[in-house]
Amino acid sequence: MSAVETGMRGRCPACGEGQLFKKFLTFHDFCEACGADFRIEDAGDGPAVFVIFITGIFIIPMALAFYLVTGLPMIVTILLFSVVIIVASLWLLRLMRGIMFSLQWVNKAREVRLSDVRKAAKIEKDSNEGPS
Repeated sequence: MSAVETGMRGRCPACGEGQLFKKFLTFHDFCEACGADFRIEDAGDGPAVFVIFITGIFIIPMALAFYLVTGLPMIVTILLFSVVIIVASLWLLRLMRGIMFSLQWVNKAREVRLSDVRKAAKIEKDSNEGPS
C-alpha cells in the first residue's frame, strides 16, 4: 500500500497491518503488528492547515449557495453549516494526521536538530575549500 493509502486507512506505514490510532486523534506508541515506533510522530500544524483550506474552499461556498437558493434566514444556514463544518473538520483532521504521518514515515522526515545544521555547515565548508 502507498503512504497515502495507509494513512487514509489509519494503518501502520511500515507494515500496513497494525492500527495507527489508539483514540480518535491519538497515535499508538508502537504498531501492534510489527512493533514500529510511532513516538516520532511530528505532524505539527500541517493537518490542521489542510483541513482549514479544504473546508474553506468547499464547504463555505456550499453554505453560501444554500443560503441564496433556499432563501432561509441566515441563522438557519449558520446553524446547519456549523454542524457540517465541525463534523467534516474532525473527520478530515484524523484523515490528514494519518496521511501526514505516513508520508513522514516513508520519507524518513524528522525534526531538524542543531547537530544536523552543524553537520551540513561542515560539509559545505569542506566542499568550498576543495583539495589543498
